[in-house]
Amino acid sequence: MKKKQFKTESQKLLDMMINSIYTHKEIFLRELISNASDAIDKLYFRSLTDSAVSLSRADYSIFIKADKAARTLTISDNGCGMSAEELERNLGTIAKSGSFDFKREGMGDENVDIIGQFGVGFYSAFMVAKKIEVLSRPYGSEVGTLWASEGIDGYTVSEAEKASFGTEITLYIKDDSEDERYSEFLEEYRIRELVKKYSDYIRYPIKMTVVRRELKEGTEDEYEERERTDTLNSMTPIWKKNSAEVTPEEYAAFYSERFYDFEKPARVITQKSEGGATFTALMFVPSRAPFNFYTKDFERGLQLYSSGVMIMESCADLLPDYFGFVRGVVDSSDLSLNISRELLQHDRQLRVMARAIEKKIKSELEKMMREDREAYEKFFDAFGSVLKYGLYSDFGAHKDTLKDLVLFPSTSGKYVSLKEYVEAMGEGQSAIYYAAGDSAEKIEMLPQLEAVKSRGYEVLYLTDEVDEFAIRMLEKYDGHEFKNITADALDISSEDEKAAERDENGKREEMLLFMKEAVGTVSAVRFSASLSSGPVCLSSEGELSTQMAKILSRMPGAEGAPEASVVLEINMNHPIAERLVTLYDVDRDKLARYAKILYAEACLIGGIPINNPKELTELISGLMI
Repeated sequence: MKKKQFKTESQKLLDMMINSIYTHKEIFLRELISNASDAIDKLYFRSLTDSAVSLSRADYSIFIKADKAARTLTISDNGCGMSAEELERNLGTIAKSGSFDFKREGMGDENVDIIGQFGVGFYSAFMVAKKIEVLSRPYGSEVGTLWASEGIDGYTVSEAEKASFGTEITLYIKDDSEDERYSEFLEEYRIRELVKKYSDYIRYPIKMTVVRRELKEGTEDEYEERERTDTLNSMTPIWKKNSAEVTPEEYAAFYSERFYDFEKPARVITQKSEGGATFTALMFVPSRAPFNFYTKDFERGLQLYSSGVMIMESCADLLPDYFGFVRGVVDSSDLSLNISRELLQHDRQLRVMARAIEKKIKSELEKMMREDREAYEKFFDAFGSVLKYGLYSDFGAHKDTLKDLVLFPSTSGKYVSLKEYVEAMGEGQSAIYYAAGDSAEKIEMLPQLEAVKSRGYEVLYLTDEVDEFAIRMLEKYDGHEFKNITADALDISSEDEKAAERDENGKREEMLLFMKEAVGTVSAVRFSASLSSGPVCLSSEGELSTQMAKILSRMPGAEGAPEASVVLEINMNHPIAERLVTLYDVDRDKLARYAKILYAEACLIGGIPINNPKELTELISGLMI
């Protein structure tokens, strides 16, 4: 029998497809099963218009059989089958796809999804097979044809007997080597695993014939081989069902099995979209963060299916980073697949899907915040920092998407959103006040907090490292500026207090300059009329706050990080103010020591490290002698 060459005469192309396009050898089984499903689809569609085809959907199946002794794996179907001419045309020409022709000629309708379009998937079998035989017989014909090939050297086509219509593909599995164990694809457990992973939702039953050696009944040492046929796939995806037909327990079970989280999801999101891109999505908001969520090992993205066949286990392009905690699946028959189902074109369809998914997740989180605040706050404890990093990232490009999803603890004793803060603002309040610190407990020690609260203003607590950066990126919310209560330009004093401050600072200008030089690390020392009871505090000048400077100093490679410009503020209504004025006249050495002690006190209250604790202890001890 004369061997024929592939019509493309491109041995290099075939070699590339076998060795380069597919990153995982296991993909071959997905491709062959998908091709079998296509063949059945074609015959089923034909039965809708041709009364000569007397088959119902229940009559179709895909079969898998592994023979370890012969080292063969066989995938067969009772679909449309192929004639000698069709085998020559579809398998003899690399990248020729009968499925693509079927769709192009308008033979398909919305109820028949043809999975394979580019005709390359079949050749992936050469990754694991040293020889492939395709025995096929068209429906309605009595003549069968055998196509056989050992790879790039070509193929043969000959007439052959086949008992029934359909196609049977036999792979002669390669021998194991030091680097590769091809025998795994003959193991029952491995076949089951791959079908479950990639082809669980093929609409036709995938059946595997299992041969087991069992003890012969009535004997103690005689065995016999018995065949059993199992159906490996579930066929109907849960996301294709009407959500009203699926119980919360069923969704939770699917989520647990698929994503290995044994805690129920905080939110189940179902989505069906038609128009710009047609797809179905089933997504879950976890109740807690996976152990590796905040590491580089965590794979963000949704599982991507095309007509029930898994294409990608984690398609990161479908989720923005700030919604990277969402788990789930997306299934679309609209995807443009390039050469193989592994290479997805980054085209308009994918972008449209991603935008629709983003909007859906946002609306569901907002709904969750409204309808189940307790669950939302628990979710926010786990993933809130991701949303806030999203506010800050890309120069604030996503702030309109995320600004109403973030929460902050506050002086109210509970979480509040920015919208809730603004709605609760009293008459005459124009700014949104916040304080940044390592914890709520440390923020509550700030002297400025008491002063702001005394005026009836609520204060947001910013305790995550990203918080103040995110707030700065927002700039305003609903027209209201954000103001740090430890900023030098806080401006909450009354006009009478401001006048008293100007008068006192003017009169004590020389004394305050003396104290500034004594401290040495502040940009100014001044009196303040807005502090309630505390003697001193530190405020910051300019854009860089003390908390931001502290965070920057912790980062890798932080040598030379900018420092905040700080002001030592003295409560002009505290007894210590009068004592300082007296010391300036009678004992300036002691005043210099007092200035350093007061600065250290302000640092301790403000959570700023003291550079020279030894000096501080000596100063305090000196006052005690």
